[in-house]
Amino acid sequence: MTEKVCLMLAAGLSSRMGQWKMMLPWEEGTVLDGALAGALSFCDRVVLVTGFRGAELQWRYRRHARITLCHNERFTDGMFSSIRCGVDATGDGPFFLALGDMPAVGRDIYRALWRRRGDRCLIPVYAQGKGHPVLLPAPVREAVRQASPQTSMKTIIERYGCQRVAVADPTIHWDMDTPAQYRQLLVRYSQ
Repeated sequence: MTEKVCLMLAAGLSSRMGQWKMMLPWEEGTVLDGALAGALSFCDRVVLVTGFRGAELQWRYRRHARITLCHNERFTDGMFSSIRCGVDATGDGPFFLALGDMPAVGRDIYRALWRRRGDRCLIPVYAQGKGHPVLLPAPVREAVRQASPQTSMKTIIERYGCQRVAVADPTIHWDMDTPAQYRQLLVRYSQ
């Protein structure tokens, strides 16, 4: 059976938020706890890429048997540097790419994408808008390894071709980059 792995990014500075968003309160834990719980409700394992305040995340999750920690020393180079940092730890099969600031995404989204896995990149869509997580076929791993540091994941996905997967869940759009988005997310999720 193919291992279900999620590469989750939690390396950024949270500069637009004005404070570090990964440890903001969410339900009984933090925003990142929520994102990890959502991924682990379906996936066998999460590869968590840290960067800014990485030592805190390494300490917090070091004993979690289903979380593999990767620290990106070059996290200020942008999101693609974090993807490159963690991709080797994802194994051999298809893998999800998720964001640590999306704590409301749950099992059903991961399951819907996994059921459609194949040789194309799968992107969830709700109300004509694309979201996260995405499911990437195994060959994308090598494309990430070979790409120049200036490449974007969007470019790689376009090269491989993508298929949109309609889902009935708006949480694929619910990330948070600003205090207003965080407050809005708390209100939406509590309804």
